[in-house]
Amino acid sequence: MRHFGHIAPSARAGLFHREPCEFTADSPARLLAAALGATLYSPATRPRLADDVLKQVGRGVVSMVLCLEDSIDDAEVEGAEENLVRQLTDLHERGADTPLLFIRVREPAQIHDLVRRLGAAGRLLSGFVLPKFTEERGAAFLEALTDTETDTGRRLFAMPVLESPELLHMETRAETLTGIGRVVDKYRERVLALRLGVTDFCSAYGLRRSPDMTAYDVQIVASVIGDVVNVLGRSDGTGFTITGPVWEYFRLGERMFKPQLRRSPFMEQRADELRTALIEHDLDGLLREIELDRANGLMGKTCIHPSHVMPVHALSVVSHEEFSDAQDILRPERGGGGVLRSAYTNKMNEVKPHRAWAERTLQRAEVFGVAKEDVGFVELLTAGMGL
Repeated sequence: MRHFGHIAPSARAGLFHREPCEFTADSPARLLAAALGATLYSPATRPRLADDVLKQVGRGVVSMVLCLEDSIDDAEVEGAEENLVRQLTDLHERGADTPLLFIRVREPAQIHDLVRRLGAAGRLLSGFVLPKFTEERGAAFLEALTDTETDTGRRLFAMPVLESPELLHMETRAETLTGIGRVVDKYRERVLALRLGVTDFCSAYGLRRSPDMTAYDVQIVASVIGDVVNVLGRSDGTGFTITGPVWEYFRLGERMFKPQLRRSPFMEQRADELRTALIEHDLDGLLREIELDRANGLMGKTCIHPSHVMPVHALSVVSHEEFSDAQDILRPERGGGGVLRSAYTNKMNEVKPHRAWAERTLQRAEVFGVAKEDVGFVELLTAGMGL
């Protein structure tokens, strides 16, 4: 699989200075963590789940979570498990290409039980999403994952979700973060990425952000994101990939604020209809949040609607200017440091302070590609959406 692999090779050639790389479920963890992109969640109760998965592959989805937790009613769990086993077995028998597939479970015991029930179809799984993750609760999940991996001989990744009230509350936040850090470090090889449960954070205070606001406009949420990145997202080799929070999609309802999408980039590319469509679907706020995610050290994003996927991927492509700066900073002869004017002559590149940024940018370039010099977000989104 590859990002933008659902569009024609000739179209990719016209968009990319360097095309996104190919990867599989067996690729190195470092590559997969960066490649997750827009991870689309789907309730495990969907009666045509196998068809849904294959449909999303055709839309450019490369990672999905099949959810047995908050997206379904407590009374539906048993039926959802049965449906999940049946649908994944169907997918396996078809032999079709699938995205990276994860199951969001409720309890540690479900991990071994589901893998056992899936049998050969378990090969489709890349791992499990672990909810309400704390040190104590998380250790039980990770032990169950490790035991299952040992029993089956198959690599299984964990994606803990950081969403517990202890993490939100100021008086317990530091201790909770430290504990989470201890347990994920112990199981580092199995932790693919950490996910943020912003909906649960808001719930603890009876909040719900509108489509005109990003997670970063809700100060209590923004402070938690900052602290999580501070402790668990460092670029010194101790950190983990942390993914962006879910965007809650509201198509209906009256807007209170002006659209946040500038008209000029769309007018230049004769794509004003695309701009209008994004605004009508309240996706202008999503685009702003994606940019703020990256500015705050997050990579990828949890998504609950297929329309969110391509905006995430289009904004994840590295621009030609970013790529040029990163390459200049990381040239071997620059190992001693120093400062230089960018090739685009519009900024200062200081080698030592910007090195970690450059390394992160080239990692993103590997999986999402580098746009041609005259190609921007509008062209990438339009091609990805098939418009």
